[in-house]
This record gives sequence, structure tokens and C-alpha cells, in this order.
Amino acid sequence: MFRNKHVLGAEPACHPDCSRYTGTMDVFYKVVRQEGLARLWRGTNASLALAVPTVAIYLPCYDILRNYAEEFTSRNAPILTPYVPLVAGAVARSFACITCYPIELARTRMQAFKEAKNGVKPPGVWKTLAGVVSPVRSTNNLQNLQSYRILWTGLGAQLARDVPFSVICWATLEPMRRRILGLMGDEPSVADVLGANFCAGFVAGSLAAAATCPLDVAKTRRQIEKDPSRALKMTTKQTLLEIWRDGGMRGLFTGVGPRVARAGPSVGIVVSFYEVVKYAMYKRRTVQ
Repeated sequence: MFRNKHVLGAEPACHPDCSRYTGTMDVFYKVVRQEGLARLWRGTNASLALAVPTVAIYLPCYDILRNYAEEFTSRNAPILTPYVPLVAGAVARSFACITCYPIELARTRMQAFKEAKNGVKPPGVWKTLAGVVSPVRSTNNLQNLQSYRILWTGLGAQLARDVPFSVICWATLEPMRRRILGLMGDEPSVADVLGANFCAGFVAGSLAAAATCPLDVAKTRRQIEKDPSRALKMTTKQTLLEIWRDGGMRGLFTGVGPRVARAGPSVGIVVSFYEVVKYAMYKRRTVQ
């Protein structure tokens, strides 16, 4: 009598394939269809809360370390000077990652998990972090203090990804932008500084993102682990082996396209605008 099996107004059950993604465009399509267009920007507040302190720590620390180390090596060991950007970048990135990691954890979880109830406002950064800590809290103050280390769940994977990323990025970026600026004469303009740094940053960020994609996959898998006890016991090596066992090489490079597409412009924009601000401040000081 009734050909339509669905009751009017009822929510149809999600097909198993609705949570499986075959590519970047498939992710966009399914997220928009299932959750709405606005959900593509899930975790934006956390991303902004993460980006500002990370950049504010990372780039100035890199500049200070690089300038000091280049001055030291040029006097005592000139043969080591070309390797200074690699070391300065690795140290500065490690410091920035450790300092800002809980916000990175919140951002990843906000992007990975959705609310089960429609119409419920998604949790913010602090509520997400509280939700991470609450399952392991107890009545013992010392244990509570130790439980907060779960906020650094996956830090090893994050450092294993970001330190090589930074090394590859600065090893590519520094010689490239110096060569481009060298072609523009002794007095480059603001446009020259902007263009040289953006081009060098774009290429360096893209190469570094592609090379470190497996470590990014491992970092994400560790951050979205829901079992607190398992999350604390997981290691980067163990996670990489699990990914290899489940998906092989394709699994290790899941999402390499969007990662490269994001990292290249991101590094180019951040580095170029940072250098333009430095250039403007330098010019203003010399004029005065």
C-alpha cells in the first residue's frame, strides 16, 4: 500500500559510505550535505587562537636564533653557517609547538568531532579542553595535576611532524629568497620583499608539507583518539605502523592534496607579511 518506506519527517539513516571519504571534493560535498556549509569552518576560532601566539613565538624566535648563530658561526666556524637556518627553525618551532599545543589539540578535536544533537552550539576551545581532561580527573590533587598532561596528547607526533617540516621549509626558503632578492638590487622595494618572500615561502611550504604528510596523519590520529588511557600510551611509531597496516602508502599520504594546498599559501602569506612589517619598521627607523 505504501511504497515509500520512510516515515514523513523522519531522518533517514546514514549510509555507511557517508562517513567514508574518497577525496578532497568528496569531503566538501559530504560535509556540506550532512552538516551544512558553515561546518566547513568548524574550529576557525581555535585556528585563530592557535595561529596568533604560534606565529608571535615562532618567527621572532627564529630570527633571534638565526642572527645570533650566524654571527657566531661566521667568526668561529664558517663552514657551519649554511646549516644555521635548519637548527634555528627546528628549535624555534619546537618551543612554539610545546607552548601552544593544547590549543592545537582543541582545534583538531573541534574539526573532527561533531555534536550529536541538532541545534546545539558546538563547544568552544576551553570547553573542548575541559572535555579532554574531565574523563581522567579524580579527587586526588596530585593525580589531577598529572592528568593535565593529556592536554599534550600527541605532542611527540606534532614535534615529529613540525620539526622536519621546519627544517625542510627553512632550508628551502632562505637560499631561495636571498637569491631572488639578490636579483633585485641593493635596495629592494616593499613589493620586491613581498614577492620574494611569498614565492619562496609558497615553494618551501608545499615541499615540506608533502614530505611530512605521514607524520601529519599520525598526529591527527593520535589527537582524535577518544580512549584517554590508549591516547596516553600511543606512540608515533606505533601509530605509523597501524596506518601502514590499515592503508599502506595511500593511508600514510591521506589528505596530502589539501595539506599541500593549504601549507604553500599559508607559509607564503605569513612569511611575506612578517618580512614586510620588518622592512617597514626598519625603513621608518632609518628615516628618523
